[in-house]
Amino acid sequence: MFKPPFIKSLLLSALLAAPAAQAAKAYVSNEKDNTLSVIDLDTLEVTKTIDVGERPRGIALSKDKTKLYICASDSDTVQVMDLATHKILNNLPSGEDPEQFSLHPDNRRLYISNEDDALVTVVDTESHEVLAQIEVGVEPEGMAVSPDGKWAVNTSETTSMLHWIDTETHELVDNTLVDQRPRHVEFTKEGDILWASSEIGGTVSVITVADRQIIKKLNFKIRGVHPDKIQPVGVKLSADGKYAFVALGPSNHVAVVDAKTYEVLDYLLVGRRVWHMEFTPDQKYLLTTNGVSGDVSVIDVADMKVIKSIKVGRYPWGVVTLD
Repeated sequence: MFKPPFIKSLLLSALLAAPAAQAAKAYVSNEKDNTLSVIDLDTLEVTKTIDVGERPRGIALSKDKTKLYICASDSDTVQVMDLATHKILNNLPSGEDPEQFSLHPDNRRLYISNEDDALVTVVDTESHEVLAQIEVGVEPEGMAVSPDGKWAVNTSETTSMLHWIDTETHELVDNTLVDQRPRHVEFTKEGDILWASSEIGGTVSVITVADRQIIKKLNFKIRGVHPDKIQPVGVKLSADGKYAFVALGPSNHVAVVDAKTYEVLDYLLVGRRVWHMEFTPDQKYLLTTNGVSGDVSVIDVADMKVIKSIKVGRYPWGVVTLD
């Protein structure tokens, strides 16, 4: 059908002005390279490498997914990156050697573990004010805030405890003793259960939030792998509540656990020294960061198979995804 020239011009202008579709991405912190790798989740290829502060480890998204928070551990700061431009907007006071952190549902309070100081630092991400510093056990690492925002839970590696912090008062109100060297904590979507990994203990504890008691302790056995190499670190729970995935460190495997019965269903071989994990936004894939082999393994969740390895920087540590 004939279109007058001015109509064609208007259509062309509208097409040029329309925002380009954004591909889903993953951001991976490379501990030894001081960089982030950006992975296109459609092609499963690295598309960009971004320089950041020294020894980036924990990374987390703002609730509106416009900013990325980066624990630059050896720079003693949390960097704030604009995801539209990949520019560092500012540095937040974090205490010494920040390793992991968790953002409160209010999108303002950031709870940061300071490994060298036995502290949890609470920072307001808008005012950049330090709201509190809470004394915890020796070598704090893992951090999680409950979905309802009531609890911040920290793990102390040397003390072998979980520390329960009331987010209203910023007081430490309870401790849960777990096995040796707890590294990571993860709340269920409902917020009634907490999973906690113990790296040297070789176990994962399942804990009720209401009374902060252990109701189940998971052990792992992989044929042909020495028990000393089975060291649980990262834990991820599927959105449908069916599965828990546990990264088992230098065993180079991820355990697949039935999240209702706590039965270990399978072990998936991934890269060397698997550390942390994240689902793609559609939950189709699970990405694992493999420190020693310097890559990311891609697990097809439906088939429970590793389908690809993506080379990133040296010692990948944390990973987040967004669409």
